Amino acid sequence: MAKKLIITIARQYGSGGREIGEAVAKKLGIPLYDKEIITEAASKGDLNLQVIKNSEETAANSLLYTLAMGSNYAGTTMHFGYKMPLNDKLFILQSDIIKSYAEQGSCVIIGRCSDYVLRDEENLLRLFIYSDLDHRQARVASRHPEIKKSQIVDVINKTDKRRSTYYNFYTGNKWGKYDNYDMAINSSTLGIEGTAELICAFARQLME
Repeated sequence: MAKKLIITIARQYGSGGREIGEAVAKKLGIPLYDKEIITEAASKGDLNLQVIKNSEETAANSLLYTLAMGSNYAGTTMHFGYKMPLNDKLFILQSDIIKSYAEQGSCVIIGRCSDYVLRDEENLLRLFIYSDLDHRQARVASRHPEIKKSQIVDVINKTDKRRSTYYNFYTGNKWGKYDNYDMAINSSTLGIEGTAELICAFARQLME
C-alpha cells in the first residue's frame, strides 16, 4: 500500500505551477486543492466570497495595522477590542482547511503557504516552480489576452510581489528561497508535461 504523500506547490506567476499541479494529481490519481480552499474558508467563516477573493494574498496592506494592533493568530479578535484583520482571519481559516485535507490522504495543494502550514507533516514534498521570464510572459499573454503586452511584465512582478509579501509575512520565511523547499524546478526546461513527470517520479519513490 502506498504511503500518504502531501505535495505542496508554490509558484511564480506565469510559471505554469497550477497546470503542473493538475497534471501531477491526475497522474498520481490523487486530489488537487486550490480555489476550493478559499471557497470553503468563506463558507466556514461566514465571509463574503468576493470580498475575500479581493483581499487574498494582500497582506502588505494589513501588515503595519496588524503589528500596531497586536494580532493574535490563536484567537479571533485583536487586543484592545479590535477585530482581527480579514487577511489574518482568512489565513487561519485556510490553514485549518489545508490541515483537514492533509488528514484525508495524499493530495496536491497549490499555494496558500501550505508548505509552512503542513511543516509538521511526516510525508511532505514541498515544491517551488519558477520559469524564465520570456516563457512566463508568453504564458500570461496566452491565458490573459485582455492584458496589454506592454503591461505583462508589470503584472508578473506585482503578482509575485504580493505572493512574496503574503508568504513572508505569515510564515516568517522567504518565498522562493531554496532551503524552504525540497525541490525548486525551472518549468522552462522540461515544459508542463515534462516537469509533471519529473515530480511524479520523485513522488512515487516517496510513496513506496
